[in-house]
Amino acid sequence: MEIGGSSESPPETKKSKSKTPRKSKDAQLLKQKSPAEFFADNKNIAGFDNPGKCLYTTVRELVENALDSAESISELPVIEITIEEIGRSKFNSMIGLADYERVDAELYDDFETAKAREKRLAKEARLQEIQAKNAALGKKAKAPTSMKSIKSREASYYRVTCKDNGRGMPHDDIPNMFGRVLSGTKYGLKQTRGKFGLGAKMALIWSKMSTGLPIEILSSMKGQNYSSFCRLDIDINKNIPHIHVHEKRENEERWHGAEIQIVIEGNWTTYRSKILHYMRQMAVITPYAQFLFKFLSESPDKNVTVRFARRTDVMPPAPLETKYHPSAVDLLLIKRLIAETSKQNLLQFLQHEFVNVGKSHAERLIGEMGPDFGPKMPVKSLTSQQIVRIHQLFRQAKFDDPSGDCLSPAGEYNLRLGIIKELHPDMVATHSGSAQVFEGHPFIVEAGLSLGGKDVKQGLNIFRFANRIPLLFEQGADVVTRTAVKRINWNSYKINQTQDKIGVFVSIVSTKIPFKGTGKEYIGDDISEISSAVKTAIQQCCVQLKSKIVKRIQAREQQERKRSLNKYIPNATGAIYEILKEMSRSHASKKRRSEDKDAELLKQVSDKIVTEETLREKLAQHVEQVDYEMALEYATQTGVNEEPREDIYIPPLVAEYNFTEFHSPVFVFRLVH
Repeated sequence: MEIGGSSESPPETKKSKSKTPRKSKDAQLLKQKSPAEFFADNKNIAGFDNPGKCLYTTVRELVENALDSAESISELPVIEITIEEIGRSKFNSMIGLADYERVDAELYDDFETAKAREKRLAKEARLQEIQAKNAALGKKAKAPTSMKSIKSREASYYRVTCKDNGRGMPHDDIPNMFGRVLSGTKYGLKQTRGKFGLGAKMALIWSKMSTGLPIEILSSMKGQNYSSFCRLDIDINKNIPHIHVHEKRENEERWHGAEIQIVIEGNWTTYRSKILHYMRQMAVITPYAQFLFKFLSESPDKNVTVRFARRTDVMPPAPLETKYHPSAVDLLLIKRLIAETSKQNLLQFLQHEFVNVGKSHAERLIGEMGPDFGPKMPVKSLTSQQIVRIHQLFRQAKFDDPSGDCLSPAGEYNLRLGIIKELHPDMVATHSGSAQVFEGHPFIVEAGLSLGGKDVKQGLNIFRFANRIPLLFEQGADVVTRTAVKRINWNSYKINQTQDKIGVFVSIVSTKIPFKGTGKEYIGDDISEISSAVKTAIQQCCVQLKSKIVKRIQAREQQERKRSLNKYIPNATGAIYEILKEMSRSHASKKRRSEDKDAELLKQVSDKIVTEETLREKLAQHVEQVDYEMALEYATQTGVNEEPREDIYIPPLVAEYNFTEFHSPVFVFRLVH
């Protein structure tokens, strides 16, 4: 048996060797990516899908950082954004590369062979011949279809510059703020504009990938007599800044803020409308900010300059950092809070690290956790099993909802001003809902509705905002779009969904925006609390507009009645005057005598004191009097009185004065001392 076994073993061994691949030494080594390398490989997650989207996202990140910086010191934002087109020759000179001529033309993807050129020219000649024949026969010629141009993959480069009057940055922190991914000042539980906390870092990574040029930062903080200049790029593999220049310069003007300049590959042609649309929507949601947008092309006729003026100096309060709600935490977060807390025992930890947990409530929770827990128990000594028990209790116990005091919505006043400033609508209605809660996070929904306006298309024009930033992509799946299109019966509010120019503005602010998709460009329709709040806010605006529309219809009908009456005044007065003349003749010939008052009127007709013109004037006066009485009744119903108007003098924004403000949802009354 042993001999037989040994004789059969060699082929089995050979077979097993053929199935098992030989492992190399390198295959057993574990590799690790830095955060910068991860986002460089997955740049679409941060909105850097293609050159055009990269240009748009870079502008958006810089503008939002500038707004945050100015608002953090309660400074009215003044932001200048410039996109400068850079041709190939200029870009080559910037990187020290000499221009070159093509040697092998066939090597390039825009090369056209002689046969292809001959075929193209023949096709163009046939089209011209057909158009000439159609013109001779008087037929309507079709618009000539443009020939497909040979697509060139040559890159386009742009210098993006953003300047603000914000807080500025500490000199020593600038390298890490721009050159180290996932390091910043916006982390924590609070309402923020950012989606990933990347800011300009992702733009720097894209610049490193597309142009290789560094970013330049000029910054100065309030009260500093110097400004900080830094030129740096990022070491993607190590996730550390690579500093070229970092120095202090004189700041004689005592300017404060930041000016960031970066050169990236982009596509202005395809994303021009998106960038301008973004700037316009940002001006709607922040009417207290002043924006100056410039696009500088190599061809001066393609330059674009748009100024979005400030409409108010009333800024919303800054959002506050808050504590976590017990129902919104997971195991990892509880462990991190335990590691970071300065509290010694479990009772203090529950009281001070979570919102809406008082002393008595914390004691009841500890009593419910079991005999292994006590109020004086050191929080750092909690085991993994005990932390799981705390997490289970948090999910099962009842807690009060968090308040919305930590949130900073735009406010009805600012939202209304922004809509009026940018769209110039015929009617506007706004509504701000109360704070509500989803998954332990507070949120507030504000809505605005406009009818008519400048550059507004017929039908629904939907403007979406999340934490006061515009959302421009993936609109169809958003909760606002679905609610406006499918859940609102516009006809019941006297609004024609297809014919009227309707602007729907919805702003949602929260400590956690439930974005969907990798690009975080829309809010899902699967959270019932948000969906219901959006519907209620839009309906409240519809109710306000309905009353205005009904009153406008009544006023229009009143004008129509007046116009109709005035139209028939000549015919009516002519007929009445003829009857009066006939009656005056009968009265004069004594065929038919009239009473005293009638006799006096007929005598005036005979003496031509009362003429057809007199009757026409009297009837017109009567129509005017009736119209005035109806208009006065309409004005009384709408709250408008007939007192004389007085001039109101508003001081300039730059003037220094003391005042007291009284805020209302739709206006701000300012008492100047």
